[in-house]
Amino acid sequence: MMSFAVEWLKTHGPGDRTLSQGLKGDPTYLLVENDRTLATYGINAVCTHLGCMVSCNAAQNKFIYPCHGSQYNNQGRVVRGAAPMSLALAHVDVDDGKVVFVP
Repeated sequence: MMSFAVEWLKTHGPGDRTLSQGLKGDPTYLLVENDRTLATYGINAVCTHLGCMVSCNAAQNKFIYPCHGSQYNNQGRVVRGAAPMSLALAHVDVDDGKVVFVP
């Protein structure tokens, strides 16, 4: 029997950022590395400035906060704007074929 993680990776290529339900139900980006494996971390999509959701800009390889222009790099670190901190990260693991986020 194939695992969900293996099947999901077949349709999500390198650089893919897909919103998922993360820790405490927060929207969290699940990331695919260049070697087509899951990144070992997920990026919380809630901006550290005012709490709106950031969107992924694949062309610029960054996350952008539409309300006040804060920008984060592809690892969730602040690169521009009013955001006081980087986006929160969650550890990604595969348990019995299922993708799980852990603190």
